[in-house]
Amino acid sequence: MKTRRLGNSNLEVSSVGLGCMGFSHAYGFATEKRQAEKTIFDAYDMGYNFFDTAECYTGENTNGTTSYNEELVGNALRSVRDKVIIATKFGVHHNSDKSLALDSRPETIRKSVEGSLKRLGTDYIDLYYQHRIDPNVPAEEVAGVMGDLIKEGKIRSWGISETDESYLRKAHAITPVTAIQNRYSMMARWNEKLFPMLEELDIALVAFSPMANGILTGKYNSQSEFTHNDDYRRFMPQFSEEGMAKSRELLALLENLAKEKNATQGQISLAWMLCKNDYIIPIPGSRKRERIEENLNAQNVILTQDEINLIDNNLDNMDFLIFGGHSSK
Repeated sequence: MKTRRLGNSNLEVSSVGLGCMGFSHAYGFATEKRQAEKTIFDAYDMGYNFFDTAECYTGENTNGTTSYNEELVGNALRSVRDKVIIATKFGVHHNSDKSLALDSRPETIRKSVEGSLKRLGTDYIDLYYQHRIDPNVPAEEVAGVMGDLIKEGKIRSWGISETDESYLRKAHAITPVTAIQNRYSMMARWNEKLFPMLEELDIALVAFSPMANGILTGKYNSQSEFTHNDDYRRFMPQFSEEGMAKSRELLALLENLAKEKNATQGQISLAWMLCKNDYIIPIPGSRKRERIEENLNAQNVILTQDEINLIDNNLDNMDFLIFGGHSSK
């Protein structure tokens, strides 16, 4: 297993982590409990040791009950708890219309951490993220609570998801931030402006949606159907007819590179960021064992600096429709 140091911490994580959200949230009905837990443990057996979940990742089981992602992750990894790095998040709840309710008040954080510890079945969290910035709570106040939780031994490190530079610097000055978790892929590069600061402060970038919610695998087209009301891909612009048309040139580039490297398109999209900077750790998600294994093996695909530059030069002249922002040249 290839590993990377997680920012300024002493935590070593697999160079590709597993985003566990899809087992119970945002992609239709939750995976059956025993199957989900088996697949997560299988990922550990393959070589993953970095698993990502969140307090708000809940979904509907086929029998109408609620599936809690943290419970799946905690149950699956209980026997190897001391050998894995578990990240979870606080500060977000979903409204009935799927919009986000943000709450990072200290009292809410305190309640959230206790709930996550219970659902995970553990007495500490390795990496605890603020899931989204709460405009009503200063960064310094959130960071202060994180410092207290570290001193109390309830968390080992902390991070911020979807942060900007100003907020990150304010928070880091109070309690050093180990990692940020921001959207990053070939189609979503706007967070590259944070790279100099991440290098300066020795902070890791944990890249979520590294394959743009799956479109970079080349497995989808404009006729692909996402029928379940809770499948968020139904509303993502990259899966629309216009979005697919705009990504056609990139997918062709990935297909050609995949053939040259004896790899898959998804592996090329992950190798591109893995070979770009050693502080980038992608956390692709999948519910399929074969796809999870394929994603981990992206760490064995080597792209030279010239090949990365070629890709980046092509990307600079492409225009995409992408969930989370509009990527343009």
